[in-house]
Amino acid sequence: MTGSSATNERIDIRVFGGPSALIEFGGLKFLTDPAFDEPGDYPIGADRFLTKTAPSTIDPADLGPIDVVLLSHDEHPDNLDHSGRALLAGVPLVLTTTGGAGRLGGTARGLAPWETVDLPRPDGGTVTVTATPAQHGPEGCEPITGEVVGFVLTASDLPTIYVSGDNASLAVVEKIAARIGPVDTAVLFAGAARTPLFDGALLTLDSAQAAEAAAILGARRIVPVHFDSWGHFTEGRNALVDAFTAAGLIHRLELS
Repeated sequence: MTGSSATNERIDIRVFGGPSALIEFGGLKFLTDPAFDEPGDYPIGADRFLTKTAPSTIDPADLGPIDVVLLSHDEHPDNLDHSGRALLAGVPLVLTTTGGAGRLGGTARGLAPWETVDLPRPDGGTVTVTATPAQHGPEGCEPITGEVVGFVLTASDLPTIYVSGDNASLAVVEKIAARIGPVDTAVLFAGAARTPLFDGALLTLDSAQAAEAAAILGARRIVPVHFDSWGHFTEGRNALVDAFTAAGLIHRLELS
């Protein structure tokens, strides 16, 4: 039985607002992009800032021990803020971009796209984490928005989970689907993020694209994250419901 076909096992995923979700997979606790600071303005560069509009639904102290942080990128405060950086110090392994690992140090390990790491499970099995490409804006955005990575979690007896990170490209999603095949659960960073960069072009998937990504991936279950709590998101819960309803996929959408 492969990870993509083992769909009977229920994988617990808890979403806390913004990009932060706790995934319990193979006896290990994975946390995506930790961002738990209070609302306020957060500088990005010399003359720009992002505005957080709502608090997280959990205090990071209440998360309990985290085995692995899956950090899509470290350069933007809506993906890694002050409390998130403090949390990293107590986590045995932080998987992120190659550049991010160099900046963060500590337990951070950089993964290039399609690089894998095998993690021992408490039951004696193995979880494989595969890094996937992501594009945080229009084609050629990397010199400005920076390097981003997504992740795929697999195990021989568990359904496959894809975590997109901040990705705005359906072409990237198509490459991932062609490489890894269908996934059971897709944790999609949505929200149609826009800033003055690139004349307001999308920095993450909009709701219609998220629904299309779900179809491309063949995902049975979609858990959207990173579509609320920040002012630069232009589409929220209602837009996701409308888009997945229009696509005939509302039964696959899981909103907390």
